[in-house]
Amino acid sequence: MKLKKIKLDHKIKKPVLSLGSQRKNTLCFAQGYIAYLSPEHPDLNNPQDFFSFQNDFKYLLRKKPRIIAYDLHPEYQSTKYIFYLKPNTYHLEPIQHHHAHIVSCMAENSLKNQKVIGVAFDGAGLGIDNHFWGGEFFICDYQNYQRMAHLREIPLIGAEQAIMEPWRVAATWLYLIYGDKFLNLKIDLVKRIKRKNWGVLKEMYLSGFNSPLTSSAGRLFDAAASLIFNLPKVNIEAELAIRLENAARDYRLKKKGYKFSFYNNKGFYIIDPIPLFRELVSDLKAKEDNSKMAYRFHLTMAQMIRRAVVTLRHKTKINQVVLSGGVFQNNLLLKLTLDLLYKERFWVLCHRKLSCNDSSISLGQAIIANSRR
Repeated sequence: MKLKKIKLDHKIKKPVLSLGSQRKNTLCFAQGYIAYLSPEHPDLNNPQDFFSFQNDFKYLLRKKPRIIAYDLHPEYQSTKYIFYLKPNTYHLEPIQHHHAHIVSCMAENSLKNQKVIGVAFDGAGLGIDNHFWGGEFFICDYQNYQRMAHLREIPLIGAEQAIMEPWRVAATWLYLIYGDKFLNLKIDLVKRIKRKNWGVLKEMYLSGFNSPLTSSAGRLFDAAASLIFNLPKVNIEAELAIRLENAARDYRLKKKGYKFSFYNNKGFYIIDPIPLFRELVSDLKAKEDNSKMAYRFHLTMAQMIRRAVVTLRHKTKINQVVLSGGVFQNNLLLKLTLDLLYKERFWVLCHRKLSCNDSSISLGQAIIANSRR
């Protein structure tokens, strides 16, 4: 097995083996000043990928770790696998998904243990409140984190089914704005929604059945792209986000972003895209060019990030920002975000050696677990 080597700026006190995420999974063994990452296992629900994961796990277990770190999500195959271990042999350390994202980027960049403003944008990761986080702003270091701001949470109707049918997420945002009258909107995607189908989803929404709350930035991309391109379903996750980025690249003229709300709710700062969807609906009614709407959406997401981190710097005096999570694989969003943050004189770190997606999660898990022992 070929392992990827990452040099660390601090010593691992006790050998750690971390089990990574569900998709784009890697394992990480850390000892001394080196962390070793396994090859990627694309999806642990796939028997062949899970078989490779098991083999890599058994190989790394022979290196005699003292600590085993894993994701909070109880349904991840990587998390379930810890129950095959003898509990008295290892210290088991659960790690929150987005904290691991941010710490992986800190460790990769040899950042010493210090507090940073961490921005983690991805599809989903389980939060400590059992909601699916994914549009997160933390104040954190290697050991602890504090959730300070996030995208507004909405019900993900049908849970994972909504990933493959993003019209559900788009319809949820429109329902929040217009109620059932959204079905009368003269826009292409809405015209394709059958009232009977929405009636079933509305009952799920109101009852909370199979509709976990999510703050996912990835699902926000899906909702906007589903509306812009009139695509109710996809074949693979992130398909619409990729199409949205490609369309936005074709727009050459500068344009202001859409509006959004930013407010304090019981100690949390909430970024609310409701005004964005109102303006997007207006653009859709006016038959604006897809590339223009796609670019405005990207710029708005970058402006959301700027607004949140400027607010958190004012509150905490922290000037270091760390960006991680699969949404930042979007090079246009990353560029727009960096441009805005550099103008505000932030010191910004992003991934250079590893991907910002879940394949780097295991490194963050190992570093956090080590810092807590």
